[in-house]
Amino acid sequence: MLTIGQVAKKFSLSRSTLIYYDSKGILKPSGRSVSNYRLYSQNDIKLIERSLIYRRAGLSIKSIQRILGGKHGRVEVVLENRLSKINKEIQELRSQQNLILQLIDNDGLQSKTRVMDKATWISVLDKAGLDDNGKRKWHQEFEAIAPEAHQDFLESIGIDGKEINSIRKWSRELNKHNK
Repeated sequence: MLTIGQVAKKFSLSRSTLIYYDSKGILKPSGRSVSNYRLYSQNDIKLIERSLIYRRAGLSIKSIQRILGGKHGRVEVVLENRLSKINKEIQELRSQQNLILQLIDNDGLQSKTRVMDKATWISVLDKAGLDDNGKRKWHQEFEAIAPEAHQDFLESIGIDGKEINSIRKWSRELNKHNK
């Protein structure tokens, strides 16, 4: 059994964090010492490790409580919901990033960011030697292998929704014809 101080040191947590987790019912220690100090078993340590992984994944304390308490279904459902939320946040951040670049209107600044626009991407494909058929094949394969990532990529380079729908539609149609 480990004391609260030992556990705090092992996981680089503060004692108050462990006490808070205890108060929320997430990490109840298995025992108490004769001096009434919290004592953690190996099973408690495993639970702490899982909880910290969930926290690094961005799950709320409430979500972790539900997972560890066996309430509201499987871990996968909670993680899928978190992933969906992250995808939306990334999309919002990309939009903000592109808007800021437009407001600043400084071509040199764009090369110092992780932003790629449609014109730059087309230029990369051209310089890589892809003709129009090669570009269509690229989209076709991307759509077949990772359709949601294809959508995200097209959004990230600033293509509007109508054009994205068109690209994805003909990419899927090409995939159907080639099967």
